[in-house]
Amino acid sequence: MTLEAEPAVAAELFGDRIEVARAFTANLVDQGEERGLIGPLELPRLWTRHVLNSAIAAPLFHGSAADVGSGAGLPGLVLAIARPDVAWTLIEPMERRVAWLSEQVDELGLDNVTVLRSRAEDVERAQFDVVTARAVSALRTLLPFTAPLVRDGGELALLKGKNAELEIDAAAKQLKKYRVSDVRVEVLGEGVLTETTRVVRATVRG
Repeated sequence: MTLEAEPAVAAELFGDRIEVARAFTANLVDQGEERGLIGPLELPRLWTRHVLNSAIAAPLFHGSAADVGSGAGLPGLVLAIARPDVAWTLIEPMERRVAWLSEQVDELGLDNVTVLRSRAEDVERAQFDVVTARAVSALRTLLPFTAPLVRDGGELALLKGKNAELEIDAAAKQLKKYRVSDVRVEVLGEGVLTETTRVVRATVRG
């Protein structure tokens, strides 16, 4: 299975961080499949579907941010590379994934990242400015794990698929329970990426 060639837009999105992004992507190619981080079918679309799909959301973050269920580091590590000015916490319960994330943080010199081996529900609440997750679960099941981590007035920025609007409708009860408001879907990367990114953005009130 051959790796997808780096799209020209990658250098634009990462700017002076492109070499770090290339190193991370190369490491994912070398070790991702054997360590159970990505499937073999993902290599031909690794840049387009995963790395750039995550990086396009970088402008949405500020201050302190958390990625729930970081897994291979998508989007958390990618966003931490693109936004060295943001303090990132990568929350992941599985030991082998935590080992991978910690290795990458050390190897890539990411001094703005903390890797936390924990379930989201066991993490101290209301401490982050922005909380994200990507392809973890449906919005209604994701909200109990993400919304409580956001400080009063902070934001959720959840990377979702094509059914994002339907997920919002199905999560009405949970949105009310966790005091999540101003919920909308933003489509990022139109005219820039071959596959756009849908982000469910919302404000959380404590």
